[in-house]
Amino acid sequence: MTSPTRHLVDLLAYARTRHDHDRRDRAVVDDLTIDPSGWNVPDGLDVTWLGVAGFALSSQGTTVLIDPYVSRVSVGDSLRRRRALPDPTLLDRWVPRADAVLLGHTHFDHSVDAPGVARRDGATVYGGTSAEHLMRLHGLGDQACRVEPHREYRIGPFAVTFVPSRHSRLLLGRSVPNGGEITCEHVGALNPQAYRCGDVWGIHVRVELATGPYTIYHQGSADLIEDEIRHRGVNLFLCGIAGRQFTEDYTRRILERIAPEQVVVSHHDDFFVPLGEQPAFAFGVDVERFPSEVAAVSREIQVVSPPPPVPAAQWSAGGEGTPSGDG
Repeated sequence: MTSPTRHLVDLLAYARTRHDHDRRDRAVVDDLTIDPSGWNVPDGLDVTWLGVAGFALSSQGTTVLIDPYVSRVSVGDSLRRRRALPDPTLLDRWVPRADAVLLGHTHFDHSVDAPGVARRDGATVYGGTSAEHLMRLHGLGDQACRVEPHREYRIGPFAVTFVPSRHSRLLLGRSVPNGGEITCEHVGALNPQAYRCGDVWGIHVRVELATGPYTIYHQGSADLIEDEIRHRGVNLFLCGIAGRQFTEDYTRRILERIAPEQVVVSHHDDFFVPLGEQPAFAFGVDVERFPSEVAAVSREIQVVSPPPPVPAAQWSAGGEGTPSGDG
């Protein structure tokens, strides 16, 4: 296992050459990015990246969001511990109407906007104990569903299962930042640091289509509990890659466990940068190495990068998921 000292040395080396890393990461992302209409998914299903670990899945008139985060917190506001709350204007601009929100954990870059979507759309928010507490803070406790491990939840054509997981130990491989449960007692106390990690989940989604079932696995934080993963041979893996260097042999372990056909790179962008501005990369993410990590497991697995988020008004008519080709 890599020592904290080794992690620190690696991060300092990365910092010294960050410009070169970002340039190479940009070239790889540009090469992997698919056309907005080029998702390799069956007719009747739309998948759209919302930035960070956020995705929208739409089928047969039902839309499910996973970890939506568009009300971006700036670095300065985070350091000053200013409140981090949903911005209704940004939600309306970037996020489609939804029937449900699924939360993999409750750090601010995964959960800030869940109560805003619930209030706007009447959506149910599914997650752990911290997600339920967050919803109660916003006066929306009746729209929270505290999930049970491995239980199947039906949301229209979607069958959703929450798989117990772990968050990568970003603090030099030793601990999870802002670990534990959300405990504050009022909304005004919800600064970025108050969004504790809470329960961590991998999320398995099966959607029933005319062509048969199609399966998706979402892992927003780069760690896992191998024995908890019961789904193998998934069609589409929505893979958060930030922090994977702090989890021993993460890429191989998760790929061997779920055996996906296609991997979509996510959580590689800088979540302090507002949507609509020039995107940047998360510190230390090293996108350049990821395709070779996947190829070392299997050259049969396709790796793609999603098209950049676009305003919801540019999405296809009817609001179902994939941005239009002129977006």
